[in-house]
Amino acid sequence: MPGRLPRLTRRREFLRVASRGRKAARPSLVLQALPQPEDALRVGFTATKKIGNAVIRNRAKRRLREAARLTLAEAPPQGWDLVLIARDGTGTRPWDKLLADLRGALRQAGVTPE
Repeated sequence: MPGRLPRLTRRREFLRVASRGRKAARPSLVLQALPQPEDALRVGFTATKKIGNAVIRNRAKRRLREAARLTLAEAPPQGWDLVLIARDGTGTRPWDKLLADLRGALRQAGVTPE
């Protein structure tokens, strides 16, 4: 089992990725990706109050964290800061479709090869 991914933790890191990064939207998530050639892969997760109360937001973020761990930890693409933003469907989307959404968004943003 792959371990925990390195994380983005500071607000300014999230804002930098949002302002300068590439964006890819899917039904269950939005991916923001910023190339950082000299650094290792780092991932951040967020869910706004628009998607629901704390229980729903936390469930959505847990699902995103696990999907990212399974998808990225096998062969992590080096040199990227990624932000995964939960959408309304994140908490209820079937697991295989959530994983497919993440893989598709990573390809669209150029993080993983076609």
